Amino acid sequence: MRRIITLALAGLLAVGMTLALTSCQKEKDTLVCGITDFDPMNYRDNSGEWTGFDTELAKLVGEKLNMTVKFQEIQWDSKYMELESGAISCIWNGFTANATESDDTPRSDKVDFSYCYMLNQQSIVIKADRASEFTSADSLLGMTAAAESGSAGEGEAAGLVGEDGSVLGVSAQVNTLLEVKAGAVDCAVIDILLAERLAGTGDYSDLMIADITLGHEFYAIGFPKGSDLTDKVDKALKELYDAGKMMELAEKYGLQDSLILETFRG
Repeated sequence: MRRIITLALAGLLAVGMTLALTSCQKEKDTLVCGITDFDPMNYRDNSGEWTGFDTELAKLVGEKLNMTVKFQEIQWDSKYMELESGAISCIWNGFTANATESDDTPRSDKVDFSYCYMLNQQSIVIKADRASEFTSADSLLGMTAAAESGSAGEGEAAGLVGEDGSVLGVSAQVNTLLEVKAGAVDCAVIDILLAERLAGTGDYSDLMIADITLGHEFYAIGFPKGSDLTDKVDKALKELYDAGKMMELAEKYGLQDSLILETFRG
């Protein structure tokens, strides 16, 4: 009887170890992408599913790496905390690589970046009937601007409005347009890829992009420092780029003129 019990316990232990190993393996093989609602990079379609250039590209990379890809919506100003805690594997959401945070720390000090794969720049969105007030970057001095908290746009906005102006931080880039529309701020500072998608259309038909050119930016994927995923994802991106798959996606979302694949240089 004692031998039967011992064998039964050994069997249960073996099953438990197998389940634990299976669970660990599943977790290891899952790429969790930290994202926000940001058309055309990551946004929900009519059925509520995530879609967009970054969403589809992440899935293609996942297929290359034999990994399950999941998308975790995050607060952008908490992105590093989410990454450091292990809640997400990477920040993959139109993440500007050549930018600094509010404490003047370069983003490259906080994460390891993949290849840069998309050109971007900040843009200034205003009410169309106020276009004559926005003639140059200097014309924003002393104004109020809305920007996504923790974004490259927030830092850009602070520099544009100067000490006499103010920046309203909001939870998502699209919310900055609502603040402009409501007259709560003079302008929004957001990624031009989003501005071109929304300004002057639908609910934002009374908004426009000011004729003011700001510096170029580069999107890349952010990984924890020292992560072995960086090289693996870079290899997959290169294969997809060379095969024309990234260009196919870019054309689908009207981003073909912004697509690149370059090593991040800081």
